[in-house]
Amino acid sequence: MAMTPHPDDLRLDALEPDDLDGHTIDELADYLDDGMQPADPTIDDSPACQNALAAIIRLRQSSMGSLDAAAAEEPPADESWIGGVLANISLEARAGRDVPLIPEAPTERPVMTEGAIRSLIRSAGDVVPGVVIARCSLDGDVTTLGAPVRVLVELAVRSGAPIHAAAEQVREAVATVLAEQTDLVVDAVDVHVRDLLPALPADADHEEDRA
Repeated sequence: MAMTPHPDDLRLDALEPDDLDGHTIDELADYLDDGMQPADPTIDDSPACQNALAAIIRLRQSSMGSLDAAAAEEPPADESWIGGVLANISLEARAGRDVPLIPEAPTERPVMTEGAIRSLIRSAGDVVPGVVIARCSLDGDVTTLGAPVRVLVELAVRSGAPIHAAAEQVREAVATVLAEQTDLVVDAVDVHVRDLLPALPADADHEEDRA
């Protein structure tokens, strides 16, 4: 099933160079395909690029079996869906706003970038079996310590996986990681299932369970 473009999505080709420290999502994918050799410090030392690379790896691990299973049915739709997820990864990896943390001393002003928090959200959701995170965002004044924030997560679930249980697992995983690693006051974690992915072949399914 193809992913429906979000009305707030921006043109990827216009945003990538600034969002990913001068690189595009295609360049990062090629770098990954080449085994990240020769080393490129402009990628290796970039938090945004590292967040995007980690998300690409998780996406490939989670989705390639489904794409193979669906290849004879809807290859254009699935390729479009993966492209949409990659576009969102590129947008989410940008640093964004500085999110304050509780200081340990009056002179400290610790912050965490919005991009780093989005990466936490995506990584927490991606480990739930049968789930691929398509999009995540923070709604609220994240620049003010103690202000309530809503977390929005859109995902795809593999056919045959229990949809409501998967969504609840994602919600709990995201809430837990944000409580443990940020000082955000999370008012709610809204999880929306937007797509169904084809079921994995039996052997690939066992591999995912062991991952």
